[in-house]
Amino acid sequence: MAERRRGRRDVRGGREGAQEVEESRMSGVRDEEFRAWQALVATARRTVADGLVVGTSGNVSVRVRDTVLVTPSGVPYDRLTPDALTAVDLDGRQVRGTLVPTSELPMHLAVYRTTDARAVVHTHAVHATAVSTLVRELPAIHYMAGALGGPVRVAPYATYGTEELAENMLHALADRSGCLLQNHGTLTYGATLDQAYDRTAQLEWMCHLWLTASSVPGLTPNLLSDDQLRAAGERLRGYGQ
Repeated sequence: MAERRRGRRDVRGGREGAQEVEESRMSGVRDEEFRAWQALVATARRTVADGLVVGTSGNVSVRVRDTVLVTPSGVPYDRLTPDALTAVDLDGRQVRGTLVPTSELPMHLAVYRTTDARAVVHTHAVHATAVSTLVRELPAIHYMAGALGGPVRVAPYATYGTEELAENMLHALADRSGCLLQNHGTLTYGATLDQAYDRTAQLEWMCHLWLTASSVPGLTPNLLSDDQLRAAGERLRGYGQ
């Protein structure tokens, strides 16, 4: 009987131990998501501070394992709090929070399903949006286009928040980490929020540069060749610390 009772205690102990491990794991996941949410909010606020969006336009997301944290729809970024954490799974089902996710969720999920992205930034940056109305591809005005994989394409216009727009965006993103959205804005992705944001800022800067250079009467900007962009892209892969 003593051996039988001891066996029962061992079974209970095993179950309790497994439960503690699971609780610890879930606590770790929640901590990771909370830190990611704080970084997401900081990035979203940065897009406003740097003039890349106005009001509640644009959106930001970050992937934590198989969960996508995303800015909610129509909420000013300076009002986002820890309690506002909003997240969906890769199928778009809401798994955290009560606020409605951004209307551009189809674009964000399309990127995560088809690339190794861990963060996505979408803006309505003025110069980039202006360029999207003028050309089908940003002219190769600067070697930083190499950091995005090559010449930056413009995705054909489609109504915001639709699967059609997400599909157009994916075609423009082929072998690229950023694109322009016609009459709409920009979308970039990266391995981190900082990288995704920096790519957005560089894209807006290149668009501003091209608009400035091409507006000089009687002169045409010198453009880089595909080979020059490829060479720059290879060097940029090893750039930084």
